[in-house]
Amino acid sequence: MYLAIPPQPDCVRTWREAVRCVDSEPGHEAHNVLMSVDDPTAGAKLSDASVNAVNEFLLRHDKSVRTIANTIFPEALYHRYGAPEFFDRFRDRVLPTVRRNERWSGYYFERMVDWPGAPAGNPLWDVVTRMRDPAVRARNKFELALFDPARDVDRSPYGGQCLSFLSFKLLAGNPETLTLTAIYRNHYYVEKLLGNLIGLGQLMSFVATEAGLNIGSLTVLSSHATIDLPRSTCGGTTTRGELRALLDEIDGLSPTNT
Repeated sequence: MYLAIPPQPDCVRTWREAVRCVDSEPGHEAHNVLMSVDDPTAGAKLSDASVNAVNEFLLRHDKSVRTIANTIFPEALYHRYGAPEFFDRFRDRVLPTVRRNERWSGYYFERMVDWPGAPAGNPLWDVVTRMRDPAVRARNKFELALFDPARDVDRSPYGGQCLSFLSFKLLAGNPETLTLTAIYRNHYYVEKLLGNLIGLGQLMSFVATEAGLNIGSLTVLSSHATIDLPRSTCGGTTTRGELRALLDEIDGLSPTNT
C-alpha cells in the first residue's frame, strides 16, 4: 500500500500536492507516501512568495519554515564559515543553546556530523570526502542513518526523530549528478514538510558544492503522513478553514496549478 504524489518541479508545489493528496485520504493521513522534487533548490527561499505565505502561516502558530529547515542543514552557518570550519561552529556555538538532553537536540544535522564510532566522527563529511576521492569507485554507497536504537527506542509514542535515513546516489555524467532519497518514519505535512524539503535541498546543495557535483532530484518516502493542525503555544489550534485558505493562496501564487 502506497500513495504516489505526481512529481513536481520545486519544493512548494511538492508540498502543496502532497498536502492535497493526503488530506483527501480517510482520516487525513496515509502510509508510504512517495514524492519527488525535480529541483529541491528552486523557489526555496523565504523571498519566494509561496514559501513566505507558508512561513507567515506557521509564524502565527509559533513555527517557521527556516527553523525547520535549519534542523536538517544550518545554511547560514555554512555560508558564513565554510566547510569544514562550520562543523566546529555548530558543535561549539549552536548545540549548547538547543540541546534538550543527551539523546536528542532536535537537530538532525547533529546526528549527521557527530556519531560515536563513525569514520572521523563526522559521517556527513566522510560522505563528501569519499565522493570526491577518485579512488572510491562505488557510487551508490553514501548512506546516513539518523535513527539510533540506543537513543530512540522507548515506550513513548511521541517525540524523537522522524527523519530516519538518507541515501545519496551519484548518476553518471561529467560532473556526476547527486540525488537523495530520504525516509521519514512519521511526517507532519502542514507544520514540517515544506521546511523539511527545503532543508534537504540545502543539504544536497552543500554536498554537491563540496564534492563538485550537479544537483539532481530529491525523493522522500513518508512511511506515515498526517495533515496536522498546528497548535500555538499561546493556545488555540489551526482550523481546517484556515488551512484551506492557505492552500488557496498558494494555488493563486503558483506559476502553474497541478
